[in-house]
Amino acid sequence: MDFVPGKLMDNESAGVAAELIPDGLVAADGDGRILFVNTRATRILARPREELVGADIREAVDLQDSDGTSWWTVTNPWGGLRIRTGHREKLLMLRHNGREVLVTAKYLRPGRNQPVNRVNILMRDALYRRRAEAENAAVISTVAHELRSPLTSVKGFSSTLLRRWDRFTDDQKRLMLETIEADADRVTRLITELLDVSRIDSGRLQIRPLPIDVTAVFNRHVERAVAQGLDRDRFAIEVSDELPEVWADPDRLDQILSNLIENAFRHGDGVVTLGAQRSSLDGQAALEAKGHHAVGVDLLVADEGKGISSDHRHLVFSRFWHGSGRGSTGLGLYVVKGLVEAHGGRVQVEDGEKGGARFRISLPSEPPDYLA
Repeated sequence: MDFVPGKLMDNESAGVAAELIPDGLVAADGDGRILFVNTRATRILARPREELVGADIREAVDLQDSDGTSWWTVTNPWGGLRIRTGHREKLLMLRHNGREVLVTAKYLRPGRNQPVNRVNILMRDALYRRRAEAENAAVISTVAHELRSPLTSVKGFSSTLLRRWDRFTDDQKRLMLETIEADADRVTRLITELLDVSRIDSGRLQIRPLPIDVTAVFNRHVERAVAQGLDRDRFAIEVSDELPEVWADPDRLDQILSNLIENAFRHGDGVVTLGAQRSSLDGQAALEAKGHHAVGVDLLVADEGKGISSDHRHLVFSRFWHGSGRGSTGLGLYVVKGLVEAHGGRVQVEDGEKGGARFRISLPSEPPDYLA
């Protein structure tokens, strides 16, 4: 028999089912006497089952609001309107041990407009919620810090130029305007990354895959970097012969490669190698699991720097990870991972052939099933 809250609480199947739910469950009768308590509830209440069963639920589960008011006095499940069915989840505190719990209540009646004859209370430890709130607070603090620095620079240089324009030479003005432009670009990029993080976390990231020539994409990124002042000799392109096209969103693929190339120059020395080859077996398995055909392409971005230790490789794609230094928002690789997985691919970091770190991106070489 399946477990139905408030019914047949004393039969064996109901008890087994109640033990399988992740929340603490306490059931009381029409007089408020506890009929059933699952193991999770005994742990949350820090009281043995023998002490709880038969006790008044208002005393054994002594819930209170943040202002110290008894929750039972405020809600009074056995009184009040007879159309009430319960209460939505609310953060409360157990008076006897000070533990915060998320509580949901369900009232059961034998018939329409009849008195309550069963009250079921579900309790969930609020520790995980507090951790989530702490993580959100840390994110807000980090974002505020990342925004403050460039905005302070923009404000300082613009104010100085406005007040003392005639005192500076043209070269000095150009330098300050270039600094303002660079810092404004930094703010724009941070906002873009935050929006992408939000879309990734909420599952709203949209991908429009098209067939792409990998060599052409690599060459475009090299030319862009050279135009920005980097030496062409700092790049090497290694693309396997007869490599199939990659099916990816062109704008998102550019974003992925831009993040990885910038990361390679920030943390590496020497030549940055852009490579492409048919997918490894692991890469093909990842693509198949995402609904793509087995054939795929691995894109490689490798530097010749210090590399990333094996102890840190599971952290590099997390939010706000900076490694041994800062100099970035710490969101780039998190966004890369989200973008790659949105394509049905996989990204991993490994040792480069010439030292340093190498990022391997496995992407499909055939259209997804919904386009095939």
